[in-house]
Amino acid sequence: MSDHEVLCLGEAMVLVAPPPGERLATAREAAIRVAGAESNVAQYLADLGHRAMWASRVGQDPLGDQVLAAVARPGVDVTHVERDPAAPTGVYFKDPTPGHGTRVHYYRAGSAASRLTPAYLDRLPVSSARLVHLSGTTAALSDSCAATSTALFERARAAGVLRSFDVNYRPALWSTEKAAAPLLALARQADVVLVGLDEAQQVWGTSTAEDIRELIGSSSVSVVVKDAEVGATLFEAGTGTETGTFVPAERVEVVEPVGAGDAFAAGYLSAWLRGASPAERLRLGHRVAAFALGSVDDHVDATSLREPTPRARQERAVR
Repeated sequence: MSDHEVLCLGEAMVLVAPPPGERLATAREAAIRVAGAESNVAQYLADLGHRAMWASRVGQDPLGDQVLAAVARPGVDVTHVERDPAAPTGVYFKDPTPGHGTRVHYYRAGSAASRLTPAYLDRLPVSSARLVHLSGTTAALSDSCAATSTALFERARAAGVLRSFDVNYRPALWSTEKAAAPLLALARQADVVLVGLDEAQQVWGTSTAEDIRELIGSSSVSVVVKDAEVGATLFEAGTGTETGTFVPAERVEVVEPVGAGDAFAAGYLSAWLRGASPAERLRLGHRVAAFALGSVDDHVDATSLREPTPRARQERAVR
């Protein structure tokens, strides 16, 4: 048995945010946290009882120490993260804007993670994982990161390892003209694609969940289309049906939406790895996302949703 089920590759950064109700322009204090698309997924998967590994690069600096400690705290394996003495750990700032949501300002150009190359994959246990996961954010960081993303999926496919891809389009990192083709190519390499209806409209010009499924085109790819507070639709690979399975989102008071997509991805992937039905996968995705939606933190402890072990279920039945 491998030491990990899921390998997540991508940048995690230090997050700086003002106190609730304050703007960056006038705040005198700020909180320091850690966030990143793939590292968020790894942390939630660890919460849900999976052996998760996060792979990346951070600076040989105190912010890199912050990132490693935060991602490892839920039990994520970070032993393959490289430290770069010549490049910094990325940073980003949240700026809550009343009536306009939260704006994000990135300071990640030239970061240690942006220097990822396909050669880094030689040092990762890709072939021993059940699943590798990455998002479109990684491909946006640099040409070498885009090449690394493609190479990861190629290596995983050759080794018979499942691949999941969250489109996760970030306009602050690249234009729709530059992003459309690479994101679609990665989606077509995956076994599972997760994408928001709104971001697909923006980057690919699609209008419906069915349009997205048709665009990706492969009957071997499962496509999950998220429609914010409405719900999510899954087009299961190999089923021969185009109607999809729809599960409405849970009703929750939204504190902040940032990070909810990563939480949904982890919930869906957890249920998928456990062999759950399509509806059960979407339902767990919504339940984990609700944790993130109710907090300003990108990762919120979701261990209460962990599936009990067979032994725990047996002991509970006896009692």
